[in-house]
Amino acid sequence: MADPVAEKSAFLKMYMSSHPDTLVAYAKWYGKVAEPITSAEMSAINTKSMTLTCTLKNATRKVVVVAINPPLKGYDDVKPRLLEMKALSQEGLGMIKSPQITSFQFPKDGLWVAMALFSVIPYGAFAPSASGSSSPFLVPAQFLHSYASQNAFMYAWWILITTHVLEASYAVSLCVRHRAPLRVSVAYFFTTLLFGLPGWSSLRKRIQQARIDSVMKIE
Repeated sequence: MADPVAEKSAFLKMYMSSHPDTLVAYAKWYGKVAEPITSAEMSAINTKSMTLTCTLKNATRKVVVVAINPPLKGYDDVKPRLLEMKALSQEGLGMIKSPQITSFQFPKDGLWVAMALFSVIPYGAFAPSASGSSSPFLVPAQFLHSYASQNAFMYAWWILITTHVLEASYAVSLCVRHRAPLRVSVAYFFTTLLFGLPGWSSLRKRIQQARIDSVMKIE
C-alpha cells in the first residue's frame, strides 16, 4: 500500500520551503544538529519520518532524518502534527514559552471504562465469595471468582493503585511544566488518581491543542 503522505510530498516540500525557520528548528531539536545552520529544506516526508537537508555555516550540507512518532495516520494528520512538532522544538530551543493551562476540564473519553475497572477490581479483591451465600451482594463476587481467584483480583488492585499514583504524578508534572494554578493541579491530580488514563490524556490533548493554537496565531 502506498504511503498517503509520501504521495503528496511534493506539495508538502513546496509548502515547507516557505517556512525555513521551522525546518531549522526541526533539525536542531529533533535531528540533534549542534552546528550552526544557515538554512534547511525538506527533501522527503512520509508517515514515519521527514528528511531534512541542512546547509551549515561552513557551507557543508548535512542530511538529517527526523522520526515522526507516533506515525501519521494519514495526510489529514500532517498539518496538526507538524504544527505541534514546531511548537515543541521551539519550546525546547527556548524560542517560545510552553502554553499555560489555567483551567480544569473534567475528562469524558474513556471515563466509563475507567469507572468500571475502579469498581469491579476492588469488589473482586475485597468482597468475600462465600459459596452458597444467599446475600445478593455476594452473588457477583462468586461469579467473578469462578473466573479469577480473589488473590488475582487483589494483585490487580495493587497494580491499579500503583499505576494510578504514577499517572497522577505525571499529570502534576504536566501541570507544573505548563504553569497551571494550584487548584487546577490538585484537580488533575485527584481526577487522574481516581480515573487514571482519562485524566492525564485529557490534559495532554488540551496542551497539544494549545500548542497548535499558539503556532497558528503566529502564522
